[in-house]
This record gives sequence, C-alpha cells and structure tokens, in this order.
Amino acid sequence: QVQLVESGGGSVRAGGSLRLSCAASIYTESTYCMGWFRQAPGKEREGVASISLDGGRTYYADSVKGRFTISRDNAKKTLYLQMNSLNAEDTAMYYCAAIFCTSVVQISGVRYLGQGTQVTVSR
Repeated sequence: QVQLVESGGGSVRAGGSLRLSCAASIYTESTYCMGWFRQAPGKEREGVASISLDGGRTYYADSVKGRFTISRDNAKKTLYLQMNSLNAEDTAMYYCAAIFCTSVVQISGVRYLGQGTQVTVSR
C-alpha cells in the first residue's frame, strides 16, 4: 500500500522559513516522480514544485521560484520542500504527491496524495 506522510508544517512569521518532509513507501519512491501541492481555503489545489525520478530535474510554480527548493533522497525514501522568504500568500495545506512522470513539467498528474501538513504565515 502506498503511503505518503508529510511533516514539518507549522506557523511562522513572514520572511521566515520552513522545511517540509514527506516519508514515502518504497513503491512510490522507485516508480513515481514526486511533487508538492497546496490548497488554501476557498481556492483550488495548485502544484507548487515537482521533481524527476532521479532528482535531476525540478520544476516550480512562478509564485515560489527562487524561494522554494524541492529535493528527494531516494535512499531515505523522503521528499523535501525547503521554503524560504515565506509570505502570507503561502498559507495553505501542503500535500506531498506521487505523480506521473509524464506530468512532471506541468506539476500535475497526481496518482497518490498524502494527508497534508498545514503551513500558516503571519504578516
């Protein structure tokens, strides 16, 4: 059974940083590209960042480019999202996802989604 478990969310002031982690099952890490998605209240879920199977290629939404960094450690079966210079617009539930590699450039194609971790940024 595929499992994705996020951690690292919390409350931070604008300008601060957080690092999200996602522990993935063996099956997920060896088969799927991975991504981070977020959903704010009253808004649709959006793709934030994605990464290729080997971690060599990364893609970001325009709203987070230069501030967020996605990475993966396949040996540890863990996906990360380093978030710097956070602002109030980054407040959302953040989800880790296994995505189809054909959709990695578009940051879409969710196959499995975690339960999410809340990120709240105060002004």
